[in-house]
Amino acid sequence: MAPIPGSGLAKGLAVTLRTMTRKTVTEQYPDAQPELPPRTRGVIGLFEENCTVCMLCARECPDWCIYIDSHKETVPPAAPGGRERSRNVLDRFAIDFALCMYCGICIEVCPFDALFWSPEFEYAETDIHELTHERDKLREWMWTVPAPPALDPAAEEPKEIAAARKTAEKLAAAQAESNAPRTPEPNAPQAPEPKSPRGGES
Repeated sequence: MAPIPGSGLAKGLAVTLRTMTRKTVTEQYPDAQPELPPRTRGVIGLFEENCTVCMLCARECPDWCIYIDSHKETVPPAAPGGRERSRNVLDRFAIDFALCMYCGICIEVCPFDALFWSPEFEYAETDIHELTHERDKLREWMWTVPAPPALDPAAEEPKEIAAARKTAEKLAAAQAESNAPRTPEPNAPQAPEPKSPRGGES
């Protein structure tokens, strides 16, 4: 069926009329902070303890706005006879928010949950060079990250939690078994008493 001429114009005017009849709401910012959605993309917070300097975030960033420096340290063996290991130690983690386009790729590709979205948005600067924020500032924003939403009560238990729980139960059972007192079996043969030497009296 062919559209009626002028129907698109009538729909557009209907939207305009509906909007005109709504009450106008003015946000009283900065006196009152706005209520932001829970998944607001404000800035990126860094949880430094989880970062292993794998460089995935910097390599996947389409704007190349993440700067990471690190050095290697030798870790002594955990047990005697083991070999020494080397690990990366984070020296610098900075993000240039003058270049960042807030795509979230760095947060998605991080395998160790070191980067998170923070709803913080008040970080304007008068100089564009001051929009490169170092890890200390990123660490401060980490504490403004909202808690994740609660899981659905009917949802399946996460595999990581289930595996950790099974391992903990096995360790607890093994420890309880090792601490349990051992009782001799009732039908166990008794050790023979030592015989006196020949010619002697016991």
